[in-house]
Amino acid sequence: MNQMPAQAQQVPSPPRVVAISGIVFSVLYIVSLVLIRLAVPADPTEPGLWLADPSFRNWVRIALNLVPFTGIAFLWFMAVLRNRIGLCEDRFFATVFLGSGLLFVAMLFAAVSVSRGLLDTFAAGLPNQNETYRLGRGMAYTLMNTFGTRMAAVFMFVTSTIGLRTAILARWVSFVGFAFGLVLLLVMTEFAWIALVFPLWVLLVSTYILSSDFQQKRWKAASAEPLSPRVGACGDRKD
Repeated sequence: MNQMPAQAQQVPSPPRVVAISGIVFSVLYIVSLVLIRLAVPADPTEPGLWLADPSFRNWVRIALNLVPFTGIAFLWFMAVLRNRIGLCEDRFFATVFLGSGLLFVAMLFAAVSVSRGLLDTFAAGLPNQNETYRLGRGMAYTLMNTFGTRMAAVFMFVTSTIGLRTAILARWVSFVGFAFGLVLLLVMTEFAWIALVFPLWVLLVSTYILSSDFQQKRWKAASAEPLSPRVGACGDRKD
């Protein structure tokens, strides 16, 4: 059993603008998903008739332009979580945490790159059963709805596990993460709106973190005693 000095376990709080990065990610991701789902049919084998509508093309273009900022906000959200874990970080779970989060962003950017290429290539007219369109449409669908969604589920599982082990999250928040992750893993990806589960969970976690930090600052002001962000009793658990 390893005991860490109380002073060593204190982790400085990130700036408030960084702490809300999860909320920013959730809002941008939800907006992008809604715009794409409303404009583009969920069936990856559709012939591309939506390209004939200028409004649908503009919706998709707006959604794709939001994705880079969505990915950046998610990286900051990961940094906020690691900051709260602090010295309680476990190498095993930290590896899966970083790997799944970075792979999710990579899949997101790859899918958007393929989609933007298709949009620019076929913006002038219908693909008319073009093989290039079918290939790109299938690639974008598989990257995001299969691999990206699975990486998001793994990220939810490992974050919830870390939350239970280090007490950086309430138990009920971790259990919600397990349930949502199971939904992403098992529910058929043909259900077009299933991807909204992930940003809604990130929104829940971010709201809990901000609420917890706000309460700790109130306790600190009331007691006039130095309090560090909740990093969990990692010094009291067995490795």
